[in-house]
Amino acid sequence: MSKYWNPLLHSIQPYIPGEQPQDKKYIKLNTNENPFPPSPRALEAIRLAAGEDLRLYPDPEGHQLREALASSFNLAPEQVFVGNGSDEVLAFSFLAFFDPRRPILFPDITYSFYPVYADLFKLEYRTVPLAADFSLPVEPFLQNNGGIVFPNPNAPTGRFLSLDRVEFVLKRNPDSVVIIDEAYVAFGGESAVKFIDKYPNLLITNTFSKSHSLAGLRVGYALGNRDLIDGLNRVKGSINSYTLDRLALAGAREALLDREYFEQTRATVMTVREKTAERLVAIGFEVVPSCANFLFVRHRAVLAFDIYRLLKEKGILVRHFNRPRIDNFLRVSIGSDQDMDTFISAVADIVAKPQ
Repeated sequence: MSKYWNPLLHSIQPYIPGEQPQDKKYIKLNTNENPFPPSPRALEAIRLAAGEDLRLYPDPEGHQLREALASSFNLAPEQVFVGNGSDEVLAFSFLAFFDPRRPILFPDITYSFYPVYADLFKLEYRTVPLAADFSLPVEPFLQNNGGIVFPNPNAPTGRFLSLDRVEFVLKRNPDSVVIIDEAYVAFGGESAVKFIDKYPNLLITNTFSKSHSLAGLRVGYALGNRDLIDGLNRVKGSINSYTLDRLALAGAREALLDREYFEQTRATVMTVREKTAERLVAIGFEVVPSCANFLFVRHRAVLAFDIYRLLKEKGILVRHFNRPRIDNFLRVSIGSDQDMDTFISAVADIVAKPQ
């Protein structure tokens, strides 16, 4: 700790991303990256954007990308915000909309950046406990609050909350902004975007990292009514006017427009996910139903940390969370068919032998 730090830094616990070891080549099933390369059209757009115009600032408003997103979701461009990954969009949203005078609400088992942002922006928060099967109860969201946020599908569990339950939360919190983080919705969920014009308190965040194979490009976005988008732009204009560079704007737009490639790759990920779930059940795992590009699993006899450690020794990375209620679970990203064959072979060998 440094004596030069802002005192706030001494108390916050920063988000810890999935490990990225450099000692050897691993099969990475720990960070929910898409196993497919980006759309060839997106790669070509990036190549063309990498020219002399890089000496010029990019469009600070991201007009062309916002127009493409608006068209895709049947919204107006003024209802779309773009930023440097959905993490940045979420950070801006916490700062823009959550009331520091009242506690904000999010699930107790969820994306671990939420409590980090709450602490950073000095927001009190309360957690809503998931049920034993990791489903999200909605009645606790009726308590007094300064804002609500949850992923749908949830992370790291993969469970999807039906849209009638989402609407229940929206309808009963008219004075609070409800943020639905839809980073994984393309893999079997249904977007709440149809509620945007009906509920002015709804903000949806999403990313190109998972569904469009662009985690390395860092493009996120938000969808909501004009008032909420104006609020995000006020925060952005107070921090960084140029959140997306020319390559990101060009690549993300073309990836969005290549609908055929998107549909093909996401369908394959879902097929491989279901096949992997069946194979895991067959060797003694419990598998939480998933609408995401990962599975949340535990073995009936072998501890999760032991499986994680032994898989790493075999060159396979999965995610283990040393947190209450889920410390005996592993989150396994869906890789290619070959990746998952290797994973199943390795994990079957591990659970078959006494530890």
